[in-house]
Amino acid sequence: MYRQQLWLGFLLPVTVLCRALGPAEKKAAMDYLLQFGYLQKPLEGPDNIRPKDVTEALRAFQEAFGLPISGQLDDTTRAYMQLPRCGLEDPFNQKTLKYLLLGRWRKKHLTFRILNLPSNLSPHIARAALLQAFKYWSSVAPLTFQEVQTGWADIRLSFHGRESPYCSNTFDGPGRVLAHADIPELGSVHFDEDELWTEGTYRGVNLRIIATHELGHALGLGHSRYTQALMAPIYAGYRPYFRLHPDDVAGIQALYGKKSPQTKEEEKMKVPTVPPVHREPSPMPDPCSGELDAMMLGPRGKTYAFKGDYVWTVTESGLGPLFLVSDLWEGLPGKLDAAVYSPRTQWIHFFKGDKVWRYINFKMSPGFPKKLNKVEPNLDAALYWPVNQKVFLFKGSGYWQWDELAPTDFSRYPKPIKELFTGVPNWPSAAMSWQDGRVYFFKDKKYWCLNRQLRVEKGHPKSTAYNWMHCHPHTPSTTSSAGDTTPSVMDTISNTDTVLDITSADSTLSLLANVTFPEA
Repeated sequence: MYRQQLWLGFLLPVTVLCRALGPAEKKAAMDYLLQFGYLQKPLEGPDNIRPKDVTEALRAFQEAFGLPISGQLDDTTRAYMQLPRCGLEDPFNQKTLKYLLLGRWRKKHLTFRILNLPSNLSPHIARAALLQAFKYWSSVAPLTFQEVQTGWADIRLSFHGRESPYCSNTFDGPGRVLAHADIPELGSVHFDEDELWTEGTYRGVNLRIIATHELGHALGLGHSRYTQALMAPIYAGYRPYFRLHPDDVAGIQALYGKKSPQTKEEEKMKVPTVPPVHREPSPMPDPCSGELDAMMLGPRGKTYAFKGDYVWTVTESGLGPLFLVSDLWEGLPGKLDAAVYSPRTQWIHFFKGDKVWRYINFKMSPGFPKKLNKVEPNLDAALYWPVNQKVFLFKGSGYWQWDELAPTDFSRYPKPIKELFTGVPNWPSAAMSWQDGRVYFFKDKKYWCLNRQLRVEKGHPKSTAYNWMHCHPHTPSTTSSAGDTTPSVMDTISNTDTVLDITSADSTLSLLANVTFPEA
């Protein structure tokens, strides 16, 4: 405890009218910056967070909310951190104040199901508020919503308290985090049962407005820096004549287009329910046991774990629900060999056998899948390394380095994994890197973390189930997280050239690259 207090005091720049902040206040501020995406939480502990990172995080928070930008934890900054808000992170659009797009549904008719209602509001009033939330969005975009009473639904709304077996993100009681939602095409929308949900009054929290905000996330909108926009992260209170802000409208129309004029008869038409497609996926895996097929740090910093026909997200607060791989990435098979996302190109590449699939977010690029040439089929793992902005492909005891945008020559590959990644096992089952450049390899039930010299850190390998899936011995449940890491810098590497050809039956795609590696 004393060590943690020293750490917080060293990191947090404090200016509060000559009043010293206590450890609890400092910790609350750090927790806020970590929870809402202004700081990246290290997997191995907080010790490697640098003071300048905290200062920049405070500056970013202050700029986002129109506060004086000092980088100091002053009274105004702390007051804004206490305001009730959405539980989603704040990856604002960095170029303009306008809306941020986080994804989209591949269809415009969506089903929804209200699983339960708040205990402190009349069921009739609560249902009416939730239904009105859908109408706000369907009135400005060509979206239709159909309620179902049983079975699966695209969007699922529910209320729960501090903890729920169906949600990995815990609530914090009355105040601050009011609700949270998943982006497309996950569909979960959760409200804090402990809030005083109301309608038509300035008391409590207006359910209709919060539900409309969270549905915006479920449809693909991120947070807006316009403080008067519905999609601003801070709850602005009850508004008797509430309407969507122009930025909200522009955002949803950027995703789904503008609503075309309809006759009254057309508006009353109900779209028939599409019968489910029969499929026989592999048994649903237990994240706490067995070996992973792939790990990927994907778009918007989401970490995805793949096993069999299923995929789930890994966060600092727990695991997301398991989904069929094909439900998120249409046309993609399960039982993948490797997966890798490149922030440089915004491309996700999935590998299986001798084929490769390319997606941008959840949409497959035209012409894919293609055949993989000049790189051996049945890869073991893949990762993107932000230090040199290259993609690494692994099989057996060898690796290939691929620059997606420059001419390369793969004739010099594969090279031995151990020549570059010291202490890493051959035949890894999965690999990934974090934003700071640290690299993680997975095999069987263990993982290895490599430091800035690409050497395995002391104490590894460690348990994947315990440290990433946060599974406790003799407890098959999945309740917590995996990690983030801390900034690291790699030594400069010299130059070689490589090439990767991906072909289909009627076309060839050459992905070109400059490679920066020392001679063997």
